[in-house]
Amino acid sequence: MKYVISVDLGTSAVKLLLVNKHGDVVQEVSKSYPLIQEKSNYSEQNPKDWVDQTIAGLSDLIQLFHGDPEDIEGISFSGQMHGLVLLDKSYEVLRNAILWNDTRTTEECREIYARVGRERLFGIAKNPALEGFTLPKILWVKKNEPKVFDEARFFILPKDYVRFRLTGELHMEYSDAAGTLLLDVNEKKWSTELCDILDLDVSICPPLIESHAEVGTIIPDIAMKTGLSPSTRVFAGGADNACGAIGAGILEEGKTLVSVGTSGVVLTYENNGDKDFDGKVHYFNHASPNAFYSMGVTLAAGHSLTWFKDTFAKEEDFDDVLAELNTVSVGANGLLFTPYISGERTPHVDATIRGSFIGMDSSHQRKHFVRAILEGITFSLNESVQIFRENGRQIDKIISIGGGAKNEAWLQMQADIFNAEIVKLQSEQGPGMGAGMLAAVGCGWFDSLKDCAREFLKEEKVYYPIAKNVEKYQTLYQLYRQVYLATISLNKGLLEFRD
Repeated sequence: MKYVISVDLGTSAVKLLLVNKHGDVVQEVSKSYPLIQEKSNYSEQNPKDWVDQTIAGLSDLIQLFHGDPEDIEGISFSGQMHGLVLLDKSYEVLRNAILWNDTRTTEECREIYARVGRERLFGIAKNPALEGFTLPKILWVKKNEPKVFDEARFFILPKDYVRFRLTGELHMEYSDAAGTLLLDVNEKKWSTELCDILDLDVSICPPLIESHAEVGTIIPDIAMKTGLSPSTRVFAGGADNACGAIGAGILEEGKTLVSVGTSGVVLTYENNGDKDFDGKVHYFNHASPNAFYSMGVTLAAGHSLTWFKDTFAKEEDFDDVLAELNTVSVGANGLLFTPYISGERTPHVDATIRGSFIGMDSSHQRKHFVRAILEGITFSLNESVQIFRENGRQIDKIISIGGGAKNEAWLQMQADIFNAEIVKLQSEQGPGMGAGMLAAVGCGWFDSLKDCAREFLKEEKVYYPIAKNVEKYQTLYQLYRQVYLATISLNKGLLEFRD
């Protein structure tokens, strides 16, 4: 039997899967690393931690594997988007990586609009200037850390940096490049126009390649440290959301997924780059060849639940925290939660808004807060679903992956709030499975990703909306939507009190 490895570089951990030719996950390893948050709105990581933990994870995976490492034919990657890694002329890291959920760059976003213009920016990059994107981070470093910026030879994104350290080959693939705000999305090339307007040398942008491209093999030192064969083929991979789409079979028009990780997304496949959502959702190059996808984002989806667990139930696991979910009725006994604990992206694009519990009284127990959090996350995702529906997309069946696909009560909640069938796959490893599929196709196991999906992806269960719950949630959803407008001024007033 032949195998491939997927390396999914997340925000809290790198997850590695060993996958066989049938799409079965034979081994799984996860290695965590810390988040560095020196002050409010800052979110960084040390790229060395990513590399060290990836190497450690690969080593563990090989030790657990009872076969011949020569049978592991390829590796591909999925990774957190938008993060900025700056390299000097010797390809050494100049500073900690600034992550996708870092929101320090509001002024830089305003600068981009002022100098480029909203219409021209959308014409080239297809996306608004948001704090999470890479370009505002580059401008922030240029303004606030000029000595660091002067030494920068290349910028690179997280999973592309890890791949570089494993192969010695420096590239960025299109699905991640689309999230930098410097890529001409339709033309699939770096925008010299944007670079010129913003006084950036376009040479700071690394060479571009396709997600399925083979970039080389594992360097001998990495092979020795991990136990992999030096002949192991390495493929570029894709952004986590693009790989999640592949791993959920979102490979043709009309298919939609919802994914809950640290952030949450609602994603639909697009055949071309000519749709106009007026910046309400993102528009990126797919990791599937010559395709695109549109996507709405909830910044703190799984992160909201993790925050609650780590703050109020640190010694318990998630199963314990969610154990009483089904004992609480729809609406969490009149308690609403808005998951704006890191600001919000879709549909509000607001880095200063913060989360709220509304309707709290002394009758509420922990289980009510847990239910309210899950309902609030799902309401936020439903705002993206509604945007797609309002723009003519028929959404009556959704593939659910990630953390939200691990709990039956949450899957039923999604069906009721989205008023759509929710499909749970046998494996919810969306991004990791998508990266594995890119490696499988790259190794020649299949002629196309669609052929691979037919073999790798299997439905486990379908959850259908319950009419009485749908009706209740439609009323609650309208109340949920009022909270944002009601708390804008309150949160702006609280800004001066944040440390």
